[in-house]
Amino acid sequence: MLFFRHLFRVRIPLAWDSIAGDPNTHFEAYTMAEARNRAYSRPAFDRRIIIQSEQAQRVFEREFPRVVSALYAIDVILRIIGDDHEIDEIESVVGAMIGDCAKDLQNEKARIDKVREDNGITSLPRYTHPEQVEVRIVSPQVAQFVALLQKMDELMISLDALWLCGVLSNKQRSDGVYQWQQRLLRLGRRIVAIERRARASAGKRGKEAEVREATGDTPEGTNVEGSEAEAVIADDGSDDSDAIPARAAIMD
Repeated sequence: MLFFRHLFRVRIPLAWDSIAGDPNTHFEAYTMAEARNRAYSRPAFDRRIIIQSEQAQRVFEREFPRVVSALYAIDVILRIIGDDHEIDEIESVVGAMIGDCAKDLQNEKARIDKVREDNGITSLPRYTHPEQVEVRIVSPQVAQFVALLQKMDELMISLDALWLCGVLSNKQRSDGVYQWQQRLLRLGRRIVAIERRARASAGKRGKEAEVREATGDTPEGTNVEGSEAEAVIADDGSDDSDAIPARAAIMD
């Protein structure tokens, strides 16, 4: 019975004389109020991915929930602001930030894979604590960030393969994985900063309450299976400052 109530969302008036003047008045007023109060039905993909490396898991835990929320909020806020020029400008900036990082990551992955090939290394290591996570794709930019995280994980695996086979020293391996962990953490923080600026811009236009109401149901974006589910966004207290060390000379 509850299913049909939510499906049709129609309330039958208690007395027919309440709509004697106009049979449509009561129904129209009710459905308009319902339309204003009901949650917006947005499209989303739910995907399960496996993150192997410790560095990619750290990026996921520290930044991914905030990035998903920020990207969703940016989209909502820009629609509320309604400035087409500002919408295009901010979306271009966010897209370029993710795209530039993806291009650099792809180039580095190709370079490291060539080193593996030159050294006859075809096997990849297994990891003792891989993490299966569920991600909710609520915008094209979220999909791009998920792909970026997966590509970073693949790069970490290739670096670990070179290290385990003795091709990379401990320092070369440490510098390599650290710089990419920090690169993605920094990218996530920049996206969150853009969302805050968009929110401030909406506030200056007197739309703060409208934004707060519209983004109050921001999607969580993540679900981690296992005993660490509650620690998805926990900070382990280690340093994740923006500083990125000079690029290690990894088999140049």
